[in-house]
Amino acid sequence: MDRRELAAKIEHAFLKPDTDVNAIRRGISDSVEAGLGAVVLQPCHVKMAANVTDGSRTKVVAVVGFPLGSTYTEAKVLETRMCVDDGADEIDMVMNLSLFASGSYDQVQRDVEAVISSAQGRPVKVIIETALWDEGAIVKACQLARDSGASFVKTSTGFFGGAEEWSVRLIRKTVGNRLGVKASGGIRDLSKMLAMLSAGADRIGTSSSLEILDQWDKRFR
Repeated sequence: MDRRELAAKIEHAFLKPDTDVNAIRRGISDSVEAGLGAVVLQPCHVKMAANVTDGSRTKVVAVVGFPLGSTYTEAKVLETRMCVDDGADEIDMVMNLSLFASGSYDQVQRDVEAVISSAQGRPVKVIIETALWDEGAIVKACQLARDSGASFVKTSTGFFGGAEEWSVRLIRKTVGNRLGVKASGGIRDLSKMLAMLSAGADRIGTSSSLEILDQWDKRFR
């Protein structure tokens, strides 16, 4: 894997609530210049991001139901549609964590299916928040995402803990090659990113993208 391939696996997160819009715009431009695979944003920034990334290979990913996943399904559906209309290439949705904890699996699955149906063919990643669950619950969450028709399982929002190698391996074992795996949360250096890729992740969510690429340059150039 060369630097270009590494950069293409990174989805840079602009999700901190106190980040200035102008700083986000500059960060998106930097992400495009670095050849990152995607930028991940709150819905209100999607249209701006789509304009900045236009003509580049950097995709725009919108978060839906973020970060708790516990809003109305109808609200998630509307949010998804609006994000797609504004130019989102992919959707990262949070499953309903409270309903999942309550064992209301049918409701969780219907919620995910509704978002997928509203995404107009865009890939949907389901954030299952691995830091909250034991192995059995993680497996169940992966199965729900798979059966709903999701494209990816994503480990975390980053608000409640981050990705761990064991949970990424478990997700990969559970979904096999049918779904992609995105590791996110707490990935701040090259060593951690490479460990996640080795554990089975296809994509990496981080807000330390440029630092990771700098570390790659120092190690391999």
